[in-house]
Amino acid sequence: MASHRTTRSLGPVDYILGSVLASVLLVTTACGAAPAPTDAPPSSVQGGNVAQAPLDDVSPMDGDVVPDAGGADLASNIQPPFAAKALDILATIPVKGRAPKTGYSRTEFGPAWADVDHNGCDTRNDILDRDLTAKTFKAGTHDCIVLTGKLADPYTGTTIPFERGVDTSSKVQIDHVVALSDAWQKGAQQLSVQQRTALANDPLNLLAADGPANQQKSDSDASSWLPANKSFRCDYVARQISVKATYKLWVTAAERDAMTKVLNGCTGTTVPTTQKPVAQDKVVVPPAAPIAPTPAPAPVKKPAPPVNVVPEAPAAVVYANCAAVRAAGAAPLLTGQPGYSTKLDRDKDGIACE
Repeated sequence: MASHRTTRSLGPVDYILGSVLASVLLVTTACGAAPAPTDAPPSSVQGGNVAQAPLDDVSPMDGDVVPDAGGADLASNIQPPFAAKALDILATIPVKGRAPKTGYSRTEFGPAWADVDHNGCDTRNDILDRDLTAKTFKAGTHDCIVLTGKLADPYTGTTIPFERGVDTSSKVQIDHVVALSDAWQKGAQQLSVQQRTALANDPLNLLAADGPANQQKSDSDASSWLPANKSFRCDYVARQISVKATYKLWVTAAERDAMTKVLNGCTGTTVPTTQKPVAQDKVVVPPAAPIAPTPAPAPVKKPAPPVNVVPEAPAAVVYANCAAVRAAGAAPLLTGQPGYSTKLDRDKDGIACE
């Protein structure tokens, strides 16, 4: 038996209801919210802060959604040179008054924990991976989402176990060493959104830390809060100086004085930086010219030994008489002289031809 489908004509009311339903569906599709983090705490996270503690600089808890970096480029911000002294860099930072906090919100620094290095992991998990030991990771995340670990907390000097979870993640928080609100009041208002996003996600400005200590710090600068762990204060202040120099922020007079007081107890402290040592120009020393061997001295010819020339004996002189001796100019003749003879020496006194 054939089936029959009953149809009816659409009236004006039907067209209006259909248009309204279509509009609602379109708006719902376009504005659907991103899925909530699977490990977020029951309290809402507002402006990068845990809502039950309305502080400036408390990090949101773990989430699986990696926000877009918004074009942030860490490489565009020039850090202080390698091994620069913290006191020297502090001397280059401008000293000004604190600007009003008007207009500040966490969203001015981009999405929380953006993946600025494009490695597929959000910044919070990058820092947990960097600062924790004995870590385990969530399966299937390519060792990205940290589940457990241990933190040697720099702020309290204690060891804190970390376990990802609704009730446990907040024990370890990621602190902005230079709080974002503090940065906003000391120059960050003049930065672009991309630069502020870089500042909020720069590993130079981030430390895993004890949650309560981070809550206590809030948006304080060095003049109003320092870590309870005194052995870390020099490094803490040096890191703040490096961040402020990198992002062209300023310090207040009270902040500068507090930093100087800390660093006077450790004047050799250098600022942390990812800059590399400056390569020293190699001095090219031309190869030395080969030294010609010293010629051997010419042999000295010894003079030939003198030949003993035996002079020929003069021919015997014979004078016939003293007149001949006188004619030859040889008179008088003495005994032994050539031509002397006893015949010419009549008186035999040894002188002839006197």
